[in-house]
This record gives sequence, structure tokens and C-alpha cells, in this order.
Amino acid sequence: MKQTTVSDGVTIAYTIFEGVEPAVVILHGLAGSSREFIPTAEALSGRRVILIDQRGHGRSTTRPADTSRNAFVSDVVHVITKQASEPVILIGQSMGAHTAMLVAAARGDLVRQLVLIEGNQGGGTASEHTALGDFFRSWDVPFSDRAEAAAALGDGPLERAWVEDLDERPDGLHPRFDADIMQSTVEAMGKPRWTEWEAIEAPTLLVYADGGMFTEEQKSEFVRRGRNARCIDATAASHDAHLDAFDQWIGALRTVLAD
Repeated sequence: MKQTTVSDGVTIAYTIFEGVEPAVVILHGLAGSSREFIPTAEALSGRRVILIDQRGHGRSTTRPADTSRNAFVSDVVHVITKQASEPVILIGQSMGAHTAMLVAAARGDLVRQLVLIEGNQGGGTASEHTALGDFFRSWDVPFSDRAEAAAALGDGPLERAWVEDLDERPDGLHPRFDADIMQSTVEAMGKPRWTEWEAIEAPTLLVYADGGMFTEEQKSEFVRRGRNARCIDATAASHDAHLDAFDQWIGALRTVLAD
């Protein structure tokens, strides 16, 4: 894993799978990490893939002072300009999809194609954001071992990813994120960013799940208001379709790479 320090002193960690360009750059969701997308990178053997731990996540700085959307965008631009010699295929899931959308809007010269998994323009209420922070604060950490963590968190694909990514410290296992930072990060996504979405010219694939977090009306409006967007639905899948509908996800991604 590589690390780079950005302008505000935050360390951003990322992993490169070597291969041909254009590179595929992947951004995970809230409270996740790039580790979730290692199987995706491995399935794209021969392609240069860059997996980024966004600030406040994974092995990047855990408690950055700045959790604004601009800070997240700047981090991704920094890594792309440092590690890619031509415009990239930019992929994001959930929060990472929101970041990817804003990167494509701000720096269209860096993005040749965009793939958003279970993403939209942003929004949500203050009570929803607080509830999410409270959920992460409710974790009784540290966990003594991964079995205890699994029993506490559950056995779904996202929960297994959390358990596998726990940080081993002398007193036990801790999440690789801070609950307060997760809340401030999602609060920064509360402002709908329709202007940015409607300005993106890069061809965009929207990957939704039939068991995801968006209604058919929300999906339809997002597709309709995109300049160059098309949509597919993963079946028998959740908001984390890259985990629980992996074969469908890779099949969809390969169609993008073939274009």
C-alpha cells in the first residue's frame, strides 16, 4: 500500500494493481475501505487499478479536520494526477459514488468514463445523519476477536467486510474509522448536487440494486437528469451490490471496459 500527503497534511493511502491504462480508480462507500474492492481489482487482471482509502477511512488519516466534499474531491484528484498518465475510468459506491460524481464534475479532463454504484446527488435529513453516527457510536469496541465482532455486527456482506477490516491494536480490534467523522462526512453530503450531476459529460453507468436504498422514482430522476447516463439493476442485491452480486457487478464493469 502506498501513501501520499495532501495539502492539509492528511495522509491518503492507496493500492495499485499494475496493468495497462486507462486506469480504473475505485472509491469505497462510507465506513468502508478499499479492501472491499480487492476482488474487483483481481478480476480485472491486466488493467491498472487504483484503490483509494478516502480520508477518514481505512489506512488514511482517521480523524481529518476537513470532511468537506471539496476535501474528498481534492484527495482523489491528487492521486489521479500522481498515478495516471491519461484520463481514468472512475468508479464509486455510495459515498464514493458521490465523491466520484463531484470529481467528474470538477475535473472532467481526468475522467473518461464514470461508474456509480448505488449513488445519487446527495441529500438526507439531519436526524438521519445523526442516527447513522449513533449507530457507529453504539459499537461496543474494542472487540476481543473477530468472532465476537461478527456476533455483534452480523453476517451480511457489509458486516463481514467490516469484521475483516478491523484494526488489531494491543487492547483489541477497532474499526478503521471514527463515528463522529462518519457523521460529519455524511452531513456534508446533505446538500443535493444536481448542478454538478447535470454538468457531467463523461459516459456514465449507474448500477443500482433491486434491494438497494433508492426508489424507482429516485433512480429514474437521476438517470433522466444525467447528460450521458444509462442504468442497470443488479438482481437479488443490496446497497452493497459489489459484495453480494459480485458476478453481476464484474459483468457490468467489463462492458464499460470494452467500450
